[in-house]
Amino acid sequence: MPKLSDLNPEQRAAVRHLDGPLLVLAGAGSGKTRVITRKIAWMVQDCAIEARHIAAITFTNKAAREMKERIGKLLVKGEGRGLTVSTFHSLGLSILRQEATHLGYKPRFSILDATDAQAILSDILKAPAKDSLRQAVTAISNWKNALLDPEAALATADDETERQLATVYRDYQATLRAYQAMDFDDLIHLPVTLFRQHPEVLSRWQSRLRYLLVDEYQDTNGAQYALLRLLSGAMGRFTAVGDDDQAIYAWRGADITNLRRLGEDYPGLQTIALTRNYRSSQRILEAANQLITHNPRLHEKRLWSELGLGEPIEVIACRDDRAEAEGIALRISAHRFERQTRWADYAVLYRGNYQGRLFEEALRSAGIPYVLSGGHSFFDRSEIKDILAYLRLIANPDDDPAFIRAATTPRRGIGVGTLERLGTWAAERHCSLFEAAFETGFEAQINARQLEPLREFVGYISRLGDRALREAAGPLLSELLTHIEYEAWLLESGDERAARQRWGNVCEFRDWIGKKGEADDKTLIDLTQTIALMNLLEGREEAEPNAVRLSTLHAAKGLEFPHVFLAGVEEETLPHRECLDDERLEEERRLMYVGITRAQKSLTVTWCTRRKRAGDWQSCEPSRFLDEMDNGQLRHAGREAPVEAKEEGNRRLANLRALLNK
Repeated sequence: MPKLSDLNPEQRAAVRHLDGPLLVLAGAGSGKTRVITRKIAWMVQDCAIEARHIAAITFTNKAAREMKERIGKLLVKGEGRGLTVSTFHSLGLSILRQEATHLGYKPRFSILDATDAQAILSDILKAPAKDSLRQAVTAISNWKNALLDPEAALATADDETERQLATVYRDYQATLRAYQAMDFDDLIHLPVTLFRQHPEVLSRWQSRLRYLLVDEYQDTNGAQYALLRLLSGAMGRFTAVGDDDQAIYAWRGADITNLRRLGEDYPGLQTIALTRNYRSSQRILEAANQLITHNPRLHEKRLWSELGLGEPIEVIACRDDRAEAEGIALRISAHRFERQTRWADYAVLYRGNYQGRLFEEALRSAGIPYVLSGGHSFFDRSEIKDILAYLRLIANPDDDPAFIRAATTPRRGIGVGTLERLGTWAAERHCSLFEAAFETGFEAQINARQLEPLREFVGYISRLGDRALREAAGPLLSELLTHIEYEAWLLESGDERAARQRWGNVCEFRDWIGKKGEADDKTLIDLTQTIALMNLLEGREEAEPNAVRLSTLHAAKGLEFPHVFLAGVEEETLPHRECLDDERLEEERRLMYVGITRAQKSLTVTWCTRRKRAGDWQSCEPSRFLDEMDNGQLRHAGREAPVEAKEEGNRRLANLRALLNK
């Protein structure tokens, strides 16, 4: 039986509450994951609720994996059998895999990544400008998150532009259906549609998942909230854990009003606030508390800590953005030397990706290792996408984008003319390219010399598809790589050194597939859908290196570091120049709040008196947020600080080296 004596009173109350819906307002660093994991253990061990009837839902694979590991340490062997710990989109994928036929899909549907989805939209729009393509992507995503199908989008369009976009949405969705493919938003949108159209399917899933725990609830969008309501039923069998002060994802569809809607939709909702912070010093928390009071809030709360007052927060004015980067690099180097800390104890956080370049240069010059958050995924490498095209086609022969890439990489005698004729025939017959290649009527469209390599290709893919349902994933992928002679093709295609590196990536991927297939008892087809979802969510997760973290504030959400540098805290940078009014300014303030509360022991805030924009120098003013967070505890350095900091840093390093030499 789990002991709850090490939890604080509010945490214990949240763990024990099962009588109706519960909202846990978990302030930054207040132990929300501990509450979720301990509640699951308490439900299984103390309330005799079988783990297979419980689902914990997160927003990232990393959070799900960490939660699963922590729960595993709380339960004895066998108690956690059948427990669901997954992202919203992974849960949606599981539902669709089992119920796809109700929506006219086959279980072996494809999940398109952003590149393939945009390629389809680009074809529909007929070579659009980047802005037009971006507008279409955003509009379609927003419609899906609002649970509007193309017909509803057309019916509610306010002007000609919206009507044109709704028509594009209709054609895009028809293309996805023809490819037996779904995009990222469909993994939530379609399960909601399924449950609304088929009450018997919903009832079955409600019986299967009898209690839901939702992490980062403030980040849910309209479709995710609808899925939660449907699965938890009229009784509201859920615990939602979130923080309105950390809602920073409105730009990607998150809806902070979902917090208010809970109280409206569930009059019996109980709310418990977690305000004791286990992460940061009191000075850091006071600055965060002071700042966030300038926002209207759904629920008032004030973070507090027993970790001591802590070091003063430093605010440093810098000459320009290059001096800012060099000054931070010097400070990190000197601080680490003095305190004997690890590089991984430091993070430099900023508003936009473009700011990272100068910090990379400064850290490289100083010989400081760093890792950049939000870099390219392993799965975005061209050689990995080549192999994934084969796997996608094996899993779903109707996936036309995968067909074209696989058929031409490496080239095997299937030319552009053959593919054009095949595409025309498929369009006339309303079937996929793969299906068209087998049709007797198509034989008359091309000569035997063109037909032979095409039939050989589709025949091989078809045979692999049958074997992929029953054979081990690793050996089958190895056989595929040998058959298509991918290594030889890479070596023939260009620079040998680059080719060897790319082949090394492919081998790493092959080995990973083999281990993952064995560990999770998954077929190549299962893994193909899993990889597509991993890539869309966040990419492959690596072990954390001992390096300084460079990250945007958005990407730093959920992380913590002993020592944090918040850079570029100026008007029109943070807050961003396009977000200076009403709700958008409130979200910028929450973004600053998130940045402050990443820090455990020390926080340094920097701003520049001038910054280069579009090649021209522009004067900058300190962010309004600096005044808003100042309760008289901030320690300011003057506007000539970068020169002083550099000289001071050099003096300190010289003194320390002298001491070492002695």
